[in-house]
Amino acid sequence: MLPLVSVLLEMVSRRVWVAAAAATALMVMARLSSFADGEKAVPCYYIFGDSLADSGNNNMLQTVAKVDYSPYGVDFPRGPTGRFTNGRNIVDFFAEYLGFECPIPPFATATDVDTLTGVNYASGSAGILQQTGAQLGQRIPLDVQLDNHGVSVSALAKITGAAAASRHLGQCLYTLGAGNNDFLNNYFRPEFYPTSRTYTVKRFTALLANRYAQQLQRLYGLGARKIGVFALGQIGCVPFAIRRYGNNGSASGCAEALNDAAALFNVRLKSAINRLQAKLTDAQFVYIGIYMIFH
Repeated sequence: MLPLVSVLLEMVSRRVWVAAAAATALMVMARLSSFADGEKAVPCYYIFGDSLADSGNNNMLQTVAKVDYSPYGVDFPRGPTGRFTNGRNIVDFFAEYLGFECPIPPFATATDVDTLTGVNYASGSAGILQQTGAQLGQRIPLDVQLDNHGVSVSALAKITGAAAASRHLGQCLYTLGAGNNDFLNNYFRPEFYPTSRTYTVKRFTALLANRYAQQLQRLYGLGARKIGVFALGQIGCVPFAIRRYGNNGSASGCAEALNDAAALFNVRLKSAINRLQAKLTDAQFVYIGIYMIFH
């Protein structure tokens, strides 16, 4: 079995993220959807992100960031599936709250028919930047996740026709949760990456938020109109971060340099999303602030 630190690079406790899922799901549904009891809030749900959402896309990759073995999945009906948790992950709870009877399948095993109701493209150790997480092995960066979604969109158009596919995609919900690894497995890992020597934290967070905004606009170009974007949580409170960087006697017991970087990124991300909303007025972008829920 791999050392715990190798596979829990971005994870937080199940209890905290279940609470976060419940709170944020209700908020996003209220903003993006209206539905009656017993109905799905949206006809389809597409998921992008890292190990907090990965449901098996890393299983066939050459990487230490995969968890298709026990004790992962000990509380999941199908056992180990590649989820970085003992049971369901945050987007599984999200899908349930939205009215889906089954978890959204990973792109690695999804069929063309699955594209009608949703696909999960998330990949453990992946980030906004292409190089993030490279020291761990193969992963599916956000740009490639968007490429994969393009494949799904093409498959959907073959089933329904282009016009119907466009209307369908406009009714779907999209959530993205990226950026954790761009700090945990890039900026704050100077032994592998030059970013902390090349950029100040202020410049890096600006670069990261701008790149993320470009990716969100690309998703819009693929037909997305209801988009929820998760902010970063307090990544300095992840056990891996505390173990590696210490807490310098902070009252929180966390690595506050990482938390400060995450908070600054969130400010820039929220501003970027507001600009996108002003520009792309036929879409709905929701910034999902979870920073204070995390700790």
